[in-house]
Amino acid sequence: MGLLDFFRQKPIAAEPERRVSAEGSLAAPQFLDDPEFLEFLRVGVKGGASNDALKNTACMRAISVISNSIGRLPLNLISTSPDKTLAGNHPAYRLVKRRPNKWQTPFEFKSMMQTHALLSGNGYARVIRSAGRPICMIPMKLGTCVPKQSDDWNVHYDWTTPSGNTVRLESSEVFHLRGLTTDGLIGLAPVKLGAEAIKLAQDAERAASRVFNTGNMAGGALEFPNNLSETAYDRIKTSMEENYTGAENVGKFMVIEGGGKVVKFSSTAADAQQIENRNHQIEEVARLYGVPRPLLMMDDTSWGSGISQLGIFLVQYTLAPWFTAWEQALVRVLLTEEEMEQYQFQFNEAALLRGSMTEQANFLSKALGAGGQAPWMTPNEVREVVDLPRSNDSSADELRNPMTQKGKQ
Repeated sequence: MGLLDFFRQKPIAAEPERRVSAEGSLAAPQFLDDPEFLEFLRVGVKGGASNDALKNTACMRAISVISNSIGRLPLNLISTSPDKTLAGNHPAYRLVKRRPNKWQTPFEFKSMMQTHALLSGNGYARVIRSAGRPICMIPMKLGTCVPKQSDDWNVHYDWTTPSGNTVRLESSEVFHLRGLTTDGLIGLAPVKLGAEAIKLAQDAERAASRVFNTGNMAGGALEFPNNLSETAYDRIKTSMEENYTGAENVGKFMVIEGGGKVVKFSSTAADAQQIENRNHQIEEVARLYGVPRPLLMMDDTSWGSGISQLGIFLVQYTLAPWFTAWEQALVRVLLTEEEMEQYQFQFNEAALLRGSMTEQANFLSKALGAGGQAPWMTPNEVREVVDLPRSNDSSADELRNPMTQKGKQ
């Protein structure tokens, strides 16, 4: 159906019954707050639907930028005391820093959970305990876990195991990474919220692929002064198809007989419009996930030193909300009520904010008290930031007095 057909008047027909499906379509609701429409957005996305979205390179890149950033950043369990020491002896520390389960690294686990949340709005993992202490986190496949809330406000999770059985899990047994939500229970699926933008981007790719696969993008034509006989026409056509079509024949010289000449087609406005449409759909996907366009390998400008500003933008406006979601979700499921007052999970985003070597040197020199200002880092803390071993100098763990350093600079 074309765009104009949508606005043409149609005979009024009986409204068909609307159904909610995790994979099917939804009849258009009367209002955006239609409960069935909201339920459609809240339904978890199954593996097939999410994999289709990942076939679009812009969507794949946006999700990988966020998921890989979350996966590579250090996530620590630290004490809430003023000294902020690492809680290395706590079992939850081992899960987030060393081995969440027997087959995944922390990077793989975090990036997988984040990918699930970016696709379906929710990432789930079952927490296995021994003697009341968490010992393992098992990721659940997309579409296999559904949270439900009873009349007394308690939440449980219905999980479909790989064998097909349904197991009821209490909220304390499930790590739930929840994205944007309207009911506080189930995150909205970005893939469905931006379904049209992703579909248009996929359609644009398919259209371009069909053009190149079928050879419908003709670069020119052969022009002859006289009409060709059927035999001559067939011979020239066969020669063109066998010797001058396909990627392996690009750049070959053509042999033309009978006074023929090549007439090259000029680029049309439609060609430019196709490129513009594809770029627009990439921008729509970037907007959906909050990823700057240059990080999707798409921009007409050179950022140069401004690339560090892109990193700051990504951390502050895209990753920071997910940092909080991770930290608080882990506290809820891995710590006891008493431990919640003693410990906290915290991402260290410094790795993404280091900037250029010049910017790092300027920042760290000021942190040590350069320019006569009060220092806020010790030499050993600075060495730790740049991954250097600790110094054995007794003064390396003390804040330097800038007034005593002037004569030494």
